[in-house]
Formats: sequence, structure tokens, C-alpha cells
Amino acid sequence: MAKSGPGRELVGYGGRPPHPHWPGGARVALQFVLNVEEGSESCILHGDAQSEAYLHELPGRPPRRGERDWSVESLYEYGARAGAWRLLALFAERNVPLTVFATGQALELNPPLAQALSQGDIEVAGHGYRWLDYHFVPEDEERRHIQQTLAAIAKCCNKQALGWYTGRQSANTRRLVQEAGLLYSSDCYNDDLPYWHQDLLMLPYSLVTNDMRYLLPNCVASGEDFFALLKDAFDCLWQEGATAPKMMSVGLHGRISGHPARALALVRFLSHVQAKGGAWICKRQDIARHWQAHHPSRP
Repeated sequence: MAKSGPGRELVGYGGRPPHPHWPGGARVALQFVLNVEEGSESCILHGDAQSEAYLHELPGRPPRRGERDWSVESLYEYGARAGAWRLLALFAERNVPLTVFATGQALELNPPLAQALSQGDIEVAGHGYRWLDYHFVPEDEERRHIQQTLAAIAKCCNKQALGWYTGRQSANTRRLVQEAGLLYSSDCYNDDLPYWHQDLLMLPYSLVTNDMRYLLPNCVASGEDFFALLKDAFDCLWQEGATAPKMMSVGLHGRISGHPARALALVRFLSHVQAKGGAWICKRQDIARHWQAHHPSRP
């Protein structure tokens, strides 16, 4: 990968991306992520100064300082109590592999869900110990949170985390993830293929093909809208994949896509993908291992 300006990664593959040689000659490496965050969001019960203000069904609602926001807590609880289970069943019924970005505290507070994640074709990657903006978290505390999260995944899910995605990362996150010896980081959105940052493999994530679009103003209003968004992305990459295969990430949340009004959009998209063919549906760790084997890091 070519270099660009100081501290930036603007050039990338310079219009000449490597051929990934996905298994089976696939045109698209398609990957689904379920974010498990519920129970680790801001709440005064957890020692926070205010209630959660991000990614819930009441966008624009200001945080309540020094007191609980019972409505927001309940909106998050839906993902843990019902939505995540609906999505897990949907993927299991269709034998579709899944990556879970899980916060450590969410796993510790929901043992039945953590136990479910220990079974089937599911990868569990680290997502911070808390669902917080780590820009404001001191380096030593963030380092400790990474270790707590990896320990929680091992204890609650009986799995070793190979990947990481904080989301609201700090200036220290990438370095701390590398120090922790993880296989890959997904704290980037800047390409349709993996790439190496020094010795850390970066697997770009997407906030476009992501159900957070339901909660943004003037964006996705219905399941049909979300299906069209996913379908267009896949069809574009499928066409390009005749000569230059890429990867596609779909981000999901139990408290968002787990609702009945939205879950069928995912079913329709899976049906479209399986009917069209040409996709390698996999876990993020599968992509990371494939890239490591076929496009190893060079000094």
C-alpha cells in the first residue's frame, strides 16, 4: 500500500487493489456483525454521570445528568432481552456465520446471551469494556478495559478474541490493540479491502451498510429502505468482483434490527445474496486469516 501525507492513509492501493483470491473464487467476501452493547451504555447505575445519548430510538434526546432515563434504558434492554435473540435465531436457521462485537460488561451482565454466543459458527471480537466514547478515557484505563474485555470473552463465551472494534476510539486505541497482540482491528472505514498498518491488520468496517442508518435523521425509514441499501451495495461489489473482488460488512444491533418491523429486511437480503451466488459469507477472523496467508505484512 502506497504512503500518503503525514499521519493519513489517503492513497491506499492507488487504484490498483490486490486480488484477494477469496475462497471458491467468490466475487464478494460478505460479513455480518452483531453489536452486543446493551448493559454497558452510560447509566448512573454503572457509576456514570449521565444517561446514554447515542444510538437509540429517541435521537436528539439530551442525556439526563445525575438521574436515570428509564425510557432509554428500556430501549437498550430490548436488544438484550429480545432483539439479539431474534437475530441469532435468524442466522442459525440459515447456517450463516456471524461475528459479534461484544463489550465486556454486556457479556458479564447477560450470562444466557453470552452462553449462546459460545455456540455455533460465531466469532466474538472485543468492542471495549463499556459502550463509551473512549476519546475521554485515560490511556491506562483504556488499556485495562481492553484486557478486561478479552478476559470477559474468554470467561463468558469460552472463546479467544482475535479482533477488535472500539467504534468511538481514542488516539491510543490502535496502539493499545496492537500491544494486546490481536490479529486485526476494525477501527477504520477507509477501504473495501483489508490492509496492513505497520504489523496490525486493518479490516475496514462500514457505517453505511449498518442499521444505525435507521436512527439517523432523513436516512433509512423502513426495512424496505435498508434492504435496498444492502442490495445496491452487494450488487455493485458483485459486478466489480468479476475482476476486482472486495469485501462487504453489514453492521447490526439487537435493539435496532432485532425489532420485528426491521428483521425481515435482513431475511430478504440473505435470500437475495444466496440466490445470486458468488459470495463468500464468513466471519471477520476468516477474512483476517485469509489475508494474512495470501497478503502477509511486509517490513
